[in-house]
Amino acid sequence: MNSTDQNDRQDISPGRRDFLTASMLLAAMTLVSGNVTAAGRAARARKLEMPMRQLGALRVSAMGLGCMNVAWGFAPPIPKPDAIRLIQDAYEHGVTYFDSAEVYGPYISEDYVGAALKPVRDKVVIASKFGFDIDSAGQIRGLNSRPEHIRTVVEASLKRLDTDVIDLLYQHRVDPNVPIEDVAGVVKQLIQEGKVKHFGLSEAGAATIRRAHAEQPLAAVQNEYSIWSRDPEGEVLPVCEELGIGLVAWGPLGKGYLTGRIPASATFAKGIDLRATMPRFTHEAMIANRSVIALLERVAERHGVLPGQIALAWLLARKPWIVPIPGTTKIAHLRENVAAVQVKLTAKDVEDIDTGYASLNIVGERSAEAVMGLIDIGARAGTSSVGGHGISPLRQTSSAN
Repeated sequence: MNSTDQNDRQDISPGRRDFLTASMLLAAMTLVSGNVTAAGRAARARKLEMPMRQLGALRVSAMGLGCMNVAWGFAPPIPKPDAIRLIQDAYEHGVTYFDSAEVYGPYISEDYVGAALKPVRDKVVIASKFGFDIDSAGQIRGLNSRPEHIRTVVEASLKRLDTDVIDLLYQHRVDPNVPIEDVAGVVKQLIQEGKVKHFGLSEAGAATIRRAHAEQPLAAVQNEYSIWSRDPEGEVLPVCEELGIGLVAWGPLGKGYLTGRIPASATFAKGIDLRATMPRFTHEAMIANRSVIALLERVAERHGVLPGQIALAWLLARKPWIVPIPGTTKIAHLRENVAAVQVKLTAKDVEDIDTGYASLNIVGERSAEAVMGLIDIGARAGTSSVGGHGISPLRQTSSAN
């Protein structure tokens, strides 16, 4: 799933962060690095240029847009005209990668994305996902990556997205009941039929990635990755680098927390906002974890930008094939996120962030235990798929009598 700038419907905490937001936003939009100098003032007069990155054989903008937030997960869907304006504004500011899924709504996100991007369809990359079992009432009943179900989902997604082809199709979560080779095999057929261009996995570990890639080359793996969620660093980043697979980082702003805008007193609506179930979003955890915000703020002050922009710039500095996909419902926050591509962290900045983070004790798991239980072996910190095959079962082979 993709989630990120979910501070949108929370009150911004008072004090110095308000001053930073008000006084530094303009500089954040174009500032390359360092303090505001003559070069910085000249940069503000130039249009922001969006760099491009490779996800396997797929070329996309260095910053993508996660399109879950407009439809589901943290609040009711925003009005369709507002969602269309937001998505089109992202395109106008250089974003070419737009990430959706059938489960976001369900179905609402794909409808919004299709309508917004129809006028520029040949200039953008649309990603979507399959893998959940959704009943007729829109309730999620579990996982389902059976080949026949994948085909049904893809046909429905193509209609909602109002397109002939999905540029990047992910398995949303690894299915413990279906061999990954069978999943990759049907996606391979869909690619041959011209309905899909590229294949991806979400929240997969190294063993599953290798098995899928051997059947149908992967363009990208989409796992949660941010300054305070380092799970991919164990085995996912190394295998992606080895195999030439890109990493799409969902949750790069820690579901909004890393922007510094969510006060510890914030509450989240049960049944509507997923953060109500997340251990890191209890009042106690949000108070205990303020040290990670302070760390980002210290580096942000050097560059005259916002802490969330440092969180995104840190990801961009990790590897040239990592693409963050912050999501938001507000155009102002969208433009802040896009502007992070202009923030060039120095080696000292990165060292200070990593050294400072190593001394912190982050309180709370990144998602609820039931959600964490859907994550593949090796994709979750503290687990390893070395010598194993991940949670996807092996194909059964008949032995000769």
